Amino acid sequence: MFGCKSLTNLVIKPEIGLEVRSPRPQINLTRELPKPNAYAIAMDDEYKEIAFNEERAPLNKGVWREKVFNVSSERALDVEVGTGAGHHFAYHAKKYPERCLVGLEIKYKPLIQTIRRAQNGGGVYNAVCRYHAFNLDQLFGDNEVNNVYIHCPDPWVTPRKPRNRVVNRHILGDIYKMQRPGSFLEFKTDSREYFLWALEEIKLTPYQVEFQTLHLYGEETIYKKNNFQTGFEKIFVNQGIEINYIKLIK
Repeated sequence: MFGCKSLTNLVIKPEIGLEVRSPRPQINLTRELPKPNAYAIAMDDEYKEIAFNEERAPLNKGVWREKVFNVSSERALDVEVGTGAGHHFAYHAKKYPERCLVGLEIKYKPLIQTIRRAQNGGGVYNAVCRYHAFNLDQLFGDNEVNNVYIHCPDPWVTPRKPRNRVVNRHILGDIYKMQRPGSFLEFKTDSREYFLWALEEIKLTPYQVEFQTLHLYGEETIYKKNNFQTGFEKIFVNQGIEINYIKLIK
């Protein structure tokens, strides 16, 4: 579920009260692991053509279609930020086999689970990369991406943690530049606190809101009908926890 737990990327300057970006967060290098597990090994061996570590992934910036998927620049390329175990990723790969799909994860096990699920489901134009969500702009160039999915990221609800939330004005601004006109960004979370906070961040971006709701499963809408319910969502809904949802358009 929490596929994109973020490190500190934003800080508050108390003397002026302005939010600014801090130095980029870094993750450990796979090649420096003293004892890489089977999933880390699989990423750079069995799946190396479609699973990219933190050093190889940025080399695809601007050329994902041509270099990785061997398709024309007109082919749709979607991105899922934080794939978790890859259930939605595999669903998307099967439902839209003609669209390219790149997933981001940090942990090795869910990363490999994700690409395996997609392949086992018949997916062709799919790839994953081990990368920090706050550094998306190092992976994709301007106007390179179509639709973006951010499902149930870590809500970071403790007092000092909101700066770690991936859905913030800065990351949204980066994604907006990466996306092609007419593309959408889909964000949903079980955290009402996070969602309301994110709505204020969204107001500071160029995105247009197509639809938003505080109770996705409480209304009979096309968005509920088309929604892929993750395992965690099912648990939350059964517990009476509402799912907050918004769809943004570039």
